[in-house]
Amino acid sequence: MTVKHRTVGTSSQLLTCQLEPGQSVYAEPGKFLWKTTNVALETRLTKPATEGGAGGSGGGDATDAGAPPSAGASFLKKAMDVGKRVVAGESLALQYFTAQGGAGLVSFSGLLPGEVRALELDGTGGWFCERSTLIAAETSANFDIAFSGWKAARSGGLGFVLERFTGTGSVFVAAAGSFESINPAKYGGKVQVDTGSVVAFQDSLRYGVELIGGLSGQTLMAGLFGGEGVHLATLEGDGEVLLQSTTVESLARVLRHDPRPADERKGALGGIF
Repeated sequence: MTVKHRTVGTSSQLLTCQLEPGQSVYAEPGKFLWKTTNVALETRLTKPATEGGAGGSGGGDATDAGAPPSAGASFLKKAMDVGKRVVAGESLALQYFTAQGGAGLVSFSGLLPGEVRALELDGTGGWFCERSTLIAAETSANFDIAFSGWKAARSGGLGFVLERFTGTGSVFVAAAGSFESINPAKYGGKVQVDTGSVVAFQDSLRYGVELIGGLSGQTLMAGLFGGEGVHLATLEGDGEVLLQSTTVESLARVLRHDPRPADERKGALGGIF
């Protein structure tokens, strides 16, 4: 059963899920806002095997089909899942919310003002998401850490580590500002975007990072004075890409500006420098 949900707000949306008895969602710590008292909260290092495989990797343990995993293999699998989260800089644990004795409500929000979007998984494909974009997900949606490749990570801002979701059910993600959805197949099969603007993309797409304009004076001008850097993320193929209108980097630059009035910021030379 797909979890019932609604979003509230415009510039800063929050997500409220209605859970039926026994129905659960999981979230990263820091996204929870409020819940009804019949929704139980539990913190776990990994997802139980009965909920789509330990750690949400999208597949079972390396055992015979239908046979329960051995204690050693299960422990090793859980340790690897936790280790990947450490490497990714994510929280060690996930929070699980389960309705008991009747329908219950639980609410979440993103870390920055912006929209909330539901990604629907039907078991035929998955989504790659940038770190910290996850708000909540149904337990039927498997969670894993994916690596985008060192070369792309070193030159791009999307990151070496991505979150990957497979299986079925709803995954809720948040953007900074507003969402825009595009499909590269409608624009010649390939699009170039600012690396900090990517929120999520379907796993049918190929992700990379490329140098814009070659090593030229114009490229240096763009990097030094345009504030855009000299690399752009590329997404190729047929699938949906979600972009955000405000990047974390641009928001941080605005917040770093000196908040004092102009006359207080002037130095001994009258603010010329």
